[in-house]
Amino acid sequence: MMALDKPYLNVPGTTIFDAEQSRKGYHLNQFCMSLMKAANRERFRADERAYLDEWPMTEEQKQAVLARDLNRCIELGGNIYFLAKLGATDGKSFQQMAASMTGMTEEQYRDMMIAGGRSIEGNRYVGEGPKEKR
Repeated sequence: MMALDKPYLNVPGTTIFDAEQSRKGYHLNQFCMSLMKAANRERFRADERAYLDEWPMTEEQKQAVLARDLNRCIELGGNIYFLAKLGATDGKSFQQMAASMTGMTEEQYRDMMIAGGRSIEGNRYVGEGPKEKR
C-alpha cells in the first residue's frame, strides 16, 4: 500500500522520481554520482561488472546499467540527472541519451524537439482527452 495518493501514476509511459523511487534507486544513483571522479570512471571502464559489484544495487539495476537501458534504470529508481553521469562516461550527450530512450535517432529526436516536442496525444492522464465515439 502506498502512503500517498499518486495521481501522476496515471500518466502513460511516465515514471515520476518521487520519494519511493529515490529510495529504490539510492545505490544506483550513488554509483552514477561516483562517475564524477576520473579515477572511478577509469575503474568502471576497465571492468564494468566488477565496479558495479562494489555497489549494493539489485541485479536488475546492474543489468540495466550494463545494457545502458536508461528507461529500465529509471523504472528501477534511477534519476535522469544522475544517469547523465553514466552517459557522459560513455561520451554521450544528454540529447543522445534522450534519443536512445525514445527509440529515435539523435537527429529525429532533435528535429522533434525543435518542432515543439512530443504530441500530447497518448500522453495525458489515463481516461483524459477526447472521448471515444460510441
